[in-house]
Amino acid sequence: MKVIDFKKYPMPRMRHHVNPTLYLSFKSHHKSPFWYPPLIEHIKWDDYFANGKQPTVLDIGCGRGGLLIDYSLIHPEINILGMELRKQAVEWIHSVLAGEELTNVATLWYSVVNGLSFIEDDSIDTIFYFFPDPWPKLRHHKRRLFSQEFLEELYRVMRHDATLFLMTDVEEVDLYQQEIMKEYGKFTFEYCENDEDWDLPKTDQEKFSLRKGIPYKRMIVRKR
Repeated sequence: MKVIDFKKYPMPRMRHHVNPTLYLSFKSHHKSPFWYPPLIEHIKWDDYFANGKQPTVLDIGCGRGGLLIDYSLIHPEINILGMELRKQAVEWIHSVLAGEELTNVATLWYSVVNGLSFIEDDSIDTIFYFFPDPWPKLRHHKRRLFSQEFLEELYRVMRHDATLFLMTDVEEVDLYQQEIMKEYGKFTFEYCENDEDWDLPKTDQEKFSLRKGIPYKRMIVRKR
């Protein structure tokens, strides 16, 4: 596998959190937010991927792209699309992709709470949703992406044998996601403690958790 020298791409300082308005759907705002990711309804995939085909892997909340880039290097035959709220992170990933001429991976500055209408039905094999912002206060739970509506979109775009991978280091978030999935009822899920069964590159946050001894949970989710 190709090894990237990330020292060639100085990473700008960026906040972990962004403006809370970005976590809410565009239509929920009474007036247009000044700083909000573009809404996307349709995409010409040949503008993003060398083979002109749509992605079969989604990394929702891809952060600084550690998993996104590693996965694309391991699977050069697969198109993978990352989506992230922090525009600086997306721009930095773009600089790496351009510098390394990686043509099977792309990123969007986008708030997924607005839906995935630009993704075709039954077209996605794999989805990653890792270490979401926990928003622990009850009044802030409305900012959590994980909801019945979110699961409905995932169910629509996932193929019958597709896999959704979840990971979090916040127990309350894990329990919350379980409850949402039980209410939705169209997915099965199980914890995964075996690295061989997980078989994915480690994310930046996962590496941090391992260094600091922070426990986290990994879950494999499939359509019923």
